[in-house]
Amino acid sequence: METPVAMIIFNQPEATRSVFARIATARPARLLIIADGARTNRPGEAERCEEAKKIVTQVDWPCQVETNFLLENVGPRRRIISGISWVFSLVEEAIFLEHDCLPDLSFFTYCSELLERYRNQPQIGYLTGFNPLEKSFPFPYSYYYSRVANLWGWATWRRTWLQYDEHLSTWPAVKKGGLLSLLFPDKRVVAYWTDIFDRMYEGTGPSTWDYQFVYSCWTRNLLNIVPRRNLIQYIGFGPQAENTVRPEPGLDLEAGSLSFPLEHPPAITPWPAQEMGLQKRFYAQSILRKIRRRLMRY
Repeated sequence: METPVAMIIFNQPEATRSVFARIATARPARLLIIADGARTNRPGEAERCEEAKKIVTQVDWPCQVETNFLLENVGPRRRIISGISWVFSLVEEAIFLEHDCLPDLSFFTYCSELLERYRNQPQIGYLTGFNPLEKSFPFPYSYYYSRVANLWGWATWRRTWLQYDEHLSTWPAVKKGGLLSLLFPDKRVVAYWTDIFDRMYEGTGPSTWDYQFVYSCWTRNLLNIVPRRNLIQYIGFGPQAENTVRPEPGLDLEAGSLSFPLEHPPAITPWPAQEMGLQKRFYAQSILRKIRRRLMRY
């Protein structure tokens, strides 16, 4: 496979081994590996980080391997942002997998074909492999377009990343202009994302990078690509996880497979019903649904 693959690893060697084995089966010609340093106040983490690095550097197929390993811990936000920027200083497009996102093999072909197909269509922002609503919103083609797409297993181009706005510099004007109300008719959805973007702009939000990526795509009216089938199994639930210590209902899905050749949609248009379904189920939920989800965790 000629498309470069970038893998982001940290302190979970068991999950890393599973994801790396799947990458090894795809045999990419170029592999770029990103790792943060261990935290000094976490006993045993340095050993786990080193074990993960050893796993991903044992490449036994013809492959150009490049690493970007930090000695000191800078946290997930700074590490992932700087890691992605490093990747795009070297390549024009790439598939990204974190150590806890286990792909079906068809994910690699899906990404490679669509990165090439939409390379020169700037209205497409990125591709995702994760589709938690495949049963609720069946689709007749191999994939569809959406403004709302999860980033568990994804791919994009340098052109999209160059538009990344880490600090949401335009948010005051965007908020005043009512962009969110134009994108989404549900007031709960608008309130949810307004709160998120307010906190990210003020510097009081979570130490993450992906809210800013979503913002960068929305402010440029980009559409993203979602596969008809879920192609990613998230295997990172557990005590070592940063944000997913317990399994989340609706997100602990097995990966399916896409068939080829891909069946392409006839027009590049968003799917509002799917977007609202995803928003209501996982983001701007009703109070009753939030309570139910909390109860299901215990």
